[in-house]
Amino acid sequence: MAPEALYQQLLAANNQKLLQLKSKRKYVGWLRIGNIAGIVAFLYLLSHLHWWYVVGGCVALLIIFARLVYLDATNSDAIAHTQHIITTQQDELKALQGQFFHFDNGAALLPPLHPYAQDIDIFGHASLYQFTNRTSSEMGSIALAQKLTSPLPKHAIVPNQKAIAELTNLHSFRHNLQALGKAATIKTATVLRLKNWMNAPAVLSQFKPWKLLRYLLPAIILCISVLTIYDVLSMNVFYSVLFVFAVIAYQVDKVVAPIHAQLGKMVDELKVVSSSLKVIEGQTFQSEILLQLHTTISGNAGNASSAIKRLEKLLNRLDIRYNIVLSAPLNLFLLWNLQQVLELEKWKKNNQQNIEIWFDTLGTFEALNSFATLQVNHPHWCVPSIAAEHFFISGTDIGHPLIHENKRVNNPIAITQKSAIMLVTGSNMAGKSTYLRSIGVNVVLAMAGAAVCAKTFKLSHVHLMTSMRIADNLEESTSTFYAELKKLQSIITEVNNGAPVFILLDEILRGTNSYDRHIGSVALLKQLIKKDAVAIVATHDVELAALQQTHQKQIENFHFDVQVANDELFFDYKLKEGICTSMNASILMKKIGIEM
Repeated sequence: MAPEALYQQLLAANNQKLLQLKSKRKYVGWLRIGNIAGIVAFLYLLSHLHWWYVVGGCVALLIIFARLVYLDATNSDAIAHTQHIITTQQDELKALQGQFFHFDNGAALLPPLHPYAQDIDIFGHASLYQFTNRTSSEMGSIALAQKLTSPLPKHAIVPNQKAIAELTNLHSFRHNLQALGKAATIKTATVLRLKNWMNAPAVLSQFKPWKLLRYLLPAIILCISVLTIYDVLSMNVFYSVLFVFAVIAYQVDKVVAPIHAQLGKMVDELKVVSSSLKVIEGQTFQSEILLQLHTTISGNAGNASSAIKRLEKLLNRLDIRYNIVLSAPLNLFLLWNLQQVLELEKWKKNNQQNIEIWFDTLGTFEALNSFATLQVNHPHWCVPSIAAEHFFISGTDIGHPLIHENKRVNNPIAITQKSAIMLVTGSNMAGKSTYLRSIGVNVVLAMAGAAVCAKTFKLSHVHLMTSMRIADNLEESTSTFYAELKKLQSIITEVNNGAPVFILLDEILRGTNSYDRHIGSVALLKQLIKKDAVAIVATHDVELAALQQTHQKQIENFHFDVQVANDELFFDYKLKEGICTSMNASILMKKIGIEM
């Protein structure tokens, strides 16, 4: 099924489901009103009977009312979740039309001095990350960023491809997981706070008598209260004991306060984590990667979702210390804060090693879901093959993923040996830089285990390095030329170390004069060839193409050209063999008013 038809079908089903849930909300609302009216009528009609009948009837109706409140709350959660699913599917319909800018662009995740991220727009507005991103949590965002900035190990690429392929068929699972994340953003700061608390020593449970006192002290105060009610003990005794317990509760609260401050205000996030992990636990998987991830959250020690749900409930109970009406009596008579912190420390002991793994697992699922959605939305893209030998890259109809298919012009690539330079000459705006970025972005996707924008694509396991978009740095007093030299130095270092790199260079040494630029470019290309490196080099310097005469086996010339008719430029953006012979700079300068 075409992706647009798929989303329309899913949207229709979920819109119908939403109508049913809203209808149920009205029905439950009327039942609650009727229940309250029933309680009032019951009190009025049976008030002349024995009070046991009145109390019994009211209790029964109150139990029914409580059940209706629970049903209403559950139904409201279902309505909110269904609305999030609908929004998720509407977002995908927009993405199919090229409107993907409502997704987070990951600009804050751009690593400094990365080998290629800046040059080929991995992060930022209209970036590959924004185009691909369907994560909700900060852990998911980081996991996706890592996959786009660090190639997977060679042995992990095919298993990741299989995991993504399996997820492409699990539409409800993917959309449920994505919709759950819309309720609250799970932050890495929350994980860090939990981790710090988990690593800190227990505060209250270290004092072993608390294990007995937590039950003994409430039993004492409750017994004294009952004896006071039946006049066995005087009120003076009761007040004296109550004062002692108030002091105990106050001292306990001073210990509890910093713990609560450390763990407070994360209940909404924990609710999302628990619900998301439960969805994962309830899904059956076949691929190796997904089975491994599933095992980490549903192993022999119990399900992660249940453990997180327990933590969520404990923190909810601890939040009662902010409720003036309930906090005082609960702490005086039950030592409420003490009970919750002791349970929290028991929870911590039982889950010491798991908490960070659970959050990371959720983040990994979100990253894989992002790649699966990319594959669903572009069914004509191919899953690349990984070549055993180095070096090899071959593909047909390769395009830039961020250019809509209605405007995209696809091109091939074929480099099947080490010590090879693909030299691309061409006029301004003819497509050289776009071609390099198309190759680079698809290599990044391939090394992440994702589908690529191509009809066929096969490549070696490589580390991409680029020098394409150079900027000066006033803070570091770095000129554009020196900034490029620093990038080229990092590339040469990797080449000299024999690393399996694939290099994309656009307009080498643009910051110096034409003579030095040509001499330096020739020297660099010869050094790359000598070190068995592989590169695609785009340049306006057609004289570089002459190197093929002395390096026929290592250098191949290609070009993008321009057609001119009546002083108008026409580009076909198609890669062609040989050296470019048509340039357009003079025409462009003439058009802006420079007399030629």
